[in-house]
Amino acid sequence: MHVAIAGNIGSGKTTLAKMLGKTYGWNVQLESVDDNPYLKDFYEDMTRWSFHLQVYFLNSRFNQVAKIREAEKGTIQDRTIYEDCHIFAANLFKSNFISERDYNNYLELFNSMVRHVQPPDLLIYLRAGIPKLVANIQKRGRDYEELIRIEYLKNLNSHYEDWIGTYDLGKLLVIDVNELDFVNNVEDKAYILEKVDLEINGLFA
Repeated sequence: MHVAIAGNIGSGKTTLAKMLGKTYGWNVQLESVDDNPYLKDFYEDMTRWSFHLQVYFLNSRFNQVAKIREAEKGTIQDRTIYEDCHIFAANLFKSNFISERDYNNYLELFNSMVRHVQPPDLLIYLRAGIPKLVANIQKRGRDYEELIRIEYLKNLNSHYEDWIGTYDLGKLLVIDVNELDFVNNVEDKAYILEKVDLEINGLFA
């Protein structure tokens, strides 16, 4: 069982991944953030560091997928390799932070890798508006994330909605988290677990 969680920065992916991992006894594969050597530089100068950052994430995610397929028990993954390409790299190119030459090089690398990638059995997309994203980002207090622009988050949300609207690689569960607090509210947590249970049971039906 490979379940992945997709969503914008601050949508609650890591928190939900840890919660589901604990609930179902799954391995938890988190995004490589704290040890990422490019992230702080990227938010300070996106044009200079976009390509480096995206290649780092792409390689990290590809290695994650390889470990997931070798694992003997289920895995919950925080963000997918598809988001790296279709959301983040695409947005940076569209916003002129990545040159056409570098973007084409990145796409060739992604296409070479993705041939060896199996999509998740279930993709959970956390839909969140800008106020929710900003509140969560501020709450966790990472210094470099204070540099994130609202326009950047809006553009990412737009790319996410376009991608999710055409996603056809496997089962998809969309959860609107704008009015949910599954960390502090027991009912909200139960609501999400019920939805996930239905999808997982459906995979074995």
